[in-house]
Amino acid sequence: MFNLSGSEIVVILLLALIVLGPEKLPEAIRKFGRVYSEIRKISNGFQSEFKNAFDEPMRELRETAQLTRDAVLKPLQDEPEPKKPEIHKPEVVPPSEVDGDN
Repeated sequence: MFNLSGSEIVVILLLALIVLGPEKLPEAIRKFGRVYSEIRKISNGFQSEFKNAFDEPMRELRETAQLTRDAVLKPLQDEPEPKKPEIHKPEVVPPSEVDGDN
């Protein structure tokens, strides 16, 4: 969520130790942990509500798209393939029969 590296966390803890002192630091860390936990719960709740709100319309949209696809493709699949016209090859006559020299 905050995308902090290890060195950044150490610097923040050292600053907190200097500012708050060793007596108040443990309580401040616990309080921060609770606040962070609540923020995560709210964020997760919001994400799940957002996802649930869009799941139903998206499912209906997918079903409509599938029905449309089926309606378009079904007639194409049911049609028989058109017959190809037969091509007659000319009969090959040997040159000896054409000359009439027999």
